[in-house]
Amino acid sequence: MKVYDAYKLAIETGIKNDPRPKEEVDLVLKNAKEEYKKLPVGKKEYFDKEKLWNPYADSRLSWGEDLAKETEAERFMWGIDIGTGEIMLADRLKEKGQNISAVVAHHPVGVSKTPFPEVMWMQTDMFHDIGIPINITEGLMKTRMDEVSRNVMGSNYNQSVDAARLMNILMFNIHSPADNMVQQYLEDLFEKSQPKYLEEIINILMKEPEFKQAARYNDPPKIMLGGKKNRCGKIIAKMTGGTSGPKEIYEKLADAGVGTIVGMHFPENHLEEAKKHHINMVISGHMASDSLGINRICDVWEKKGIDVFGCSGFMRFSRN
Repeated sequence: MKVYDAYKLAIETGIKNDPRPKEEVDLVLKNAKEEYKKLPVGKKEYFDKEKLWNPYADSRLSWGEDLAKETEAERFMWGIDIGTGEIMLADRLKEKGQNISAVVAHHPVGVSKTPFPEVMWMQTDMFHDIGIPINITEGLMKTRMDEVSRNVMGSNYNQSVDAARLMNILMFNIHSPADNMVQQYLEDLFEKSQPKYLEEIINILMKEPEFKQAARYNDPPKIMLGGKKNRCGKIIAKMTGGTSGPKEIYEKLADAGVGTIVGMHFPENHLEEAKKHHINMVISGHMASDSLGINRICDVWEKKGIDVFGCSGFMRFSRN
């Protein structure tokens, strides 16, 4: 398998595990194709053609498509955040004899950095499925997306990508597809185990190797709102959809009957808002949760003969 094929396989795996109905994912691709078709010839060269098959604006091949289509995917170095330092590390490891076919980032870089707020629109369907009217989820999400978009406009988005290109190291990133994997995994886990009390959620998470390892690094899952013996009520996992949504959503979640939210991390104003509406909150941990989703992508690759080792916060555990 070539590097480019491995990249496409990761995107396709994310699509298969997307929390939205399939028709909503198909609609994203259909709209992109219609948008491209309507563009005048002079503007088509600036259109991100990957949108025609990849519904995740936050996941892209960073550079070297032709090279990626020629290079065998044998061994990847994957990190949560890839900066110039990680690229230099990869080059140094290669100098010492290690085989690295490509460096993989989780969080958006390069061409996926500034448009990544687009994937937040996923949350409108996710919250609608919970029971919030779609007009409300869309209205709240648009304001938050605009805020996040303004925040990333000033980023030096190509810094690490430029380093990779200069070092001739292939690089791509996989964000929402991996987050989809952990979202589905935890939802299935909670559905199967049916925890009654908040402490049971912690116990369930602590059976997974990523959370065990994070606990060894003093970062175990934590109950942020509620007590150990508080009853969970209806549990939802919030792991995908780009980044934190609007804080105003918690009132609507309480109205929809949600009792407990399990998430990677929450801003302080989200905790304050959830507390107002008596919603329990469990933080599973950012590095551990990202690692779990990434590991499920890596397991798919492993079956194709691709080895992956971790850096920059990623902990590799195989479930094959």
